[in-house]
Amino acid sequence: MKPTLRPLRAADHVFLRSVYAAARARDIARSGWDVATADAYVRMQFDAQHGFYRKRYPAGHFDLVLDGDISVGRLYVARETQRIHVIEIGMLPAYRNRGAGSALLGALQREAGARGAAVTTHVESNNRAMSLYRRFGFREIGSAGFHRLMEWRADAPSAPSTPTSKDHTA
Repeated sequence: MKPTLRPLRAADHVFLRSVYAAARARDIARSGWDVATADAYVRMQFDAQHGFYRKRYPAGHFDLVLDGDISVGRLYVARETQRIHVIEIGMLPAYRNRGAGSALLGALQREAGARGAAVTTHVESNNRAMSLYRRFGFREIGSAGFHRLMEWRADAPSAPSTPTSKDHTA
């Protein structure tokens, strides 16, 4: 898959919520909630997360990931002087492991490398995407609770340019 990006539109909100719900599906299934409660939880949590990201990163790039004309995920990125911070990357389950996450991370690494910047992201320690970041040469530089701050630098000894293995994003 060769993903493309486009800035979010107001009409994308329902789709974005579905990407969030897919990422939390396992936790929601374990909760034992009825459909209405689960829907209310997803709506509340997604709205809070999305609002926080917009407030915390007002100059961030909030994009829809597309496969042709089909919406398949989201990529939120903050471009700062010394780093490109991946705020959030998420794909619908049917589009995981098809190379989109690898293509997106590789493009961000090339961009960062060209300007001497790092690429950083926070990843939950139990998130399957951790293996993707490690394959791309990210290393842990900090932690807070269940989250690990991961960083990639072009000049790091273990920084591969772009792995060829499949994407394993969550």
